[in-house]
Amino acid sequence: MQPKTLERWQFSASVLLPVILALVITAAAVLGFVFWSTANIDQRALERQSSMVAQVIEARRAQVQHDLESVAIWDDAVVNAKLYFNFDWVDSNLGAWMYEFFGHNRSVIIGADGTPIYAMEGGAAAASEDLADMAASVRPIVERVRAIRPAEVAAGEVPPPAAASDFMLLDGRPAIVSAMAIVTDSGELMQSPGSEAIMVGVLFLDEAAAERLNREYLFEAGRFVLTESRDPARAVYPILSSTGRFIAFFEWDRDRPGLLMLRQTGPALVAAFIVAAILVFLLLRQLRRSSSELENGRRLAEHQAAHDKLTGLPNRVSFDTHLADTLTNGKFAGAHIALLMLDLDRFKQVNDTLGHQAGDDLIRAVGDRIRAVVGHDMMIARLGGDEFGILAVGQHGPVDVVSISTRIIDSIGQSFTLNHFKAHVGASIGIVLAEGGSAEPRELVRKADIALYEAKAGGRNRAVVYEEHMNELLQLQHTIEGELREALRRDDQLSVVFQPLVDQHSRKVIGAEALARWHHPKYGQISPARFIPIAENTGLIEALGDFVLRRACELGATAPGRTIAVNISPTQLRNPRFSHQVFDILRETGMRPLDLELEITESILLDDEHISSQNLRTFRTAGVHIALDDFGTGYSSLSYLKRYPVDRIKIDRSFVSQLAEGHVSVAITQAIVTLAHAMDIEVTAEGVETEGQAAILGKLGCNTLQGFLFSGGVVPGRIAEIFADPANAVTRRRRKSAA
Repeated sequence: MQPKTLERWQFSASVLLPVILALVITAAAVLGFVFWSTANIDQRALERQSSMVAQVIEARRAQVQHDLESVAIWDDAVVNAKLYFNFDWVDSNLGAWMYEFFGHNRSVIIGADGTPIYAMEGGAAAASEDLADMAASVRPIVERVRAIRPAEVAAGEVPPPAAASDFMLLDGRPAIVSAMAIVTDSGELMQSPGSEAIMVGVLFLDEAAAERLNREYLFEAGRFVLTESRDPARAVYPILSSTGRFIAFFEWDRDRPGLLMLRQTGPALVAAFIVAAILVFLLLRQLRRSSSELENGRRLAEHQAAHDKLTGLPNRVSFDTHLADTLTNGKFAGAHIALLMLDLDRFKQVNDTLGHQAGDDLIRAVGDRIRAVVGHDMMIARLGGDEFGILAVGQHGPVDVVSISTRIIDSIGQSFTLNHFKAHVGASIGIVLAEGGSAEPRELVRKADIALYEAKAGGRNRAVVYEEHMNELLQLQHTIEGELREALRRDDQLSVVFQPLVDQHSRKVIGAEALARWHHPKYGQISPARFIPIAENTGLIEALGDFVLRRACELGATAPGRTIAVNISPTQLRNPRFSHQVFDILRETGMRPLDLELEITESILLDDEHISSQNLRTFRTAGVHIALDDFGTGYSSLSYLKRYPVDRIKIDRSFVSQLAEGHVSVAITQAIVTLAHAMDIEVTAEGVETEGQAAILGKLGCNTLQGFLFSGGVVPGRIAEIFADPANAVTRRRRKSAA
């Protein structure tokens, strides 16, 4: 190498590369901070507006009831509306007054016998033939007022009138409805309880009401709607009745100060990045010119083409070439050939938790450990990602692949030190054996991949040697996929059963978990353990999950106050429209959000995706409960429980099945229950099969039990009978505030 060329290369490597890296890191940091600030500011503005909407809507409801007090507590109203009906007086002093002075859209007066005696609509008295329809629409709130017992007051005092108000749908329109008994204000016209006339005031949540809110509270294009527009530029606040049913949504254009700031500062940022890009381009061009003068450039390029840059091992191209040469080379005819395909378990979690640099360090360390186990007599290649290939040739006898695989798994199972953290991964290995000169490379790789798939499906961190029946099993997987697609289009194969959830203290059935079942006309009952993973891998899980959720909500609508639990997959939760789909099903079936419990797995929390997190918080805001299933079997971490809104954790059946006095599972379960209760999280134990297990769980403080000790999955009709049994009567549950 000429001295001048070496000097230029050293200058480029020592000066230009740090400058380029500094510019790239600075640009990424600036962009990240700007977008983070924009999103954070917009989110805070949305939270403030949502809080204001909640207060304003509630104030409107209270105001309608307060309006009624001005005319319902009045001796003249008692005389003219009950003692002897004076239509003109009622029309002028009650109907017209409530419309003109308070803006009520409709007023209805119900007599002591429950018949309507007067109604006003839009400031004019309603025709007699319309009274019955108007009275029928407000009958629920009138019955609530009739059911209120008079308050006890001191002698000589007048008890306050019975009154109630709520959000309702009248004639398909959302409205604030308030009802109040017409009583004396002087105490001289006493009436027996329940005999009073009832006055009902209605304020429709229509365009006029929305314009008034827009004018008074400066909402942009606010309106009341029955269905969300799903426009990301619009904010939505759900209006619920006192029973938890959806009534309407109030939508308005979001105030986005962060986005406004970004638009104002955007041109300056773009200009800065353009200047930086030009500078980076010039620096890269100079670096390229310098590196092209190196005499070993050609040899370096050839090496990089045949080797993995990260580990220095041969890459997939080299491995495929070497495998083909070995199988076709006459020198190896009749030799014993073993192909091992290795894939790391839990690599994604390490990569996501500690960063990509730590993931790269882990891949390099794994390559070193494999080489240390097998030596230099076998070819090792990194095939891509976290997958490695090993080719062993035994010319004098079979290769001991079982011993080699065991040593590799044990070696990789030891902890790795990455960025001062301890990381743990496993290895799954698929093995195929062949003879030189009698195997085809692609077929050999395919069989090794099938064996690797079986190793992962069988529990991971293990080695599996390919056998012909595995290919048949894989074909069966494809068959099940096709049959499942057909079953989802039909209505006579898939069904949902419900396994009771039992309160540990009272042993009452307080709810049920929905479980999918598939009875195939040819193959009979197909286990969920077989068809649900296939649904996950083929994209059918969303259709299957929608089917189960709808059946669960149909049951939940008929059993208010009972918890109906439904398992959801990570694929569903990562769908931006999943929360809308759930709310649509709740609205269509009439089930209360408070009664629905969605069960998620720890893998969802590990993903830490923005959409999944947002969906979880949306559900909690609407009253839907969140349960963490199979707790204790994966990467259970206190940080997940603190970061995500979880109402319940479910202890996995693997702990419950081992519960016995003195067994370590008792101590583990006690720790889980204590941790959960300290964080105000309830605990359910799955797989309870004996009274002994139930007794231990009761001593440990577990809240809810589930298992064959009480019942397996039963059909909807049977679970409805269980709910209806007086022995399982439950009191109204307390709603825990959303995180």
